Amino acid sequence: MEAISYWAFKTGLFLVVLFWFSFTIYQLGKVIFNGIDIPFTDVPATIGLSFRAAAGFIALITTLFYMVKRDMSSPEALTSMRWIMLLEAVYWFSLFPSAIWGFQASFPMYSRDLFIIGTGVPCLTSSVVIPVALGALFVKLSAKKPAEGAIKWGLIAGTAYIFVLWLTYTAQWWSDVILSGIGFISLYPVTIFGFALTAGGLLLLKLYAGVYTKRSFGTDALTRLNLKKAGAIVTALGLYFDVSLLSLLLFGSPIGGSISYTFFVFHNIDLWLLSLPLVGLPLILCEKRDA
Repeated sequence: MEAISYWAFKTGLFLVVLFWFSFTIYQLGKVIFNGIDIPFTDVPATIGLSFRAAAGFIALITTLFYMVKRDMSSPEALTSMRWIMLLEAVYWFSLFPSAIWGFQASFPMYSRDLFIIGTGVPCLTSSVVIPVALGALFVKLSAKKPAEGAIKWGLIAGTAYIFVLWLTYTAQWWSDVILSGIGFISLYPVTIFGFALTAGGLLLLKLYAGVYTKRSFGTDALTRLNLKKAGAIVTALGLYFDVSLLSLLLFGSPIGGSISYTFFVFHNIDLWLLSLPLVGLPLILCEKRDA
């Protein structure tokens, strides 16, 4: 069972990274093809997206080597992962101009709170929290330093991602409430389900990931982590995207082009995360073993 789950994990990891890279290239091409609407926000975001594409390419090459060689702790692999962390951090930091725009945007037909809640707060949080976590991981991820620090900050970075995703998607739902009233959520089964899954489900996952991260502090080897719980967190996050996208595609939005529907289905750079169960499920099936 361990050998099967190990190869399933390697295959799943490769497919997730391939999807991440391919989806990022697709989004980058779409942005370039459609052109720039707001230069102050769109130009930095497009540059940041190109940095994420570069990170995805490095991750894809590194994963290909991992498919044929088991050791991911070699200096070359660690160097590749450090570059991935750095480039990904630049991508998230590129959202900072969007945060500035969100706090300053003002249109006569829309409440200013709409832009603060829907854009300003999520972009400011993500452009600060994730680069800080990835920057710390970049520093700790070295063959000359104990693995304990890298594992700690890797878990913190993962939890930070879930926090940012929860905040971002919940903010989209509240933006619809600002535009259409609380009835947008309370009057329709599909929106009740979607809001509960996002605001409640992702919140519970974030709290669980936080507890798991805190209890894993001091772990000095990846094999000493509770990989089943890690796999459960990764799988649950991926299933959130799977279920949410399927629900929106099947039932749509009860009021047409709502913010939450439009953002999630048509402008969602995170949809590659729906492939996460491919790597999460093998972790759940793995047998815990000492290093």
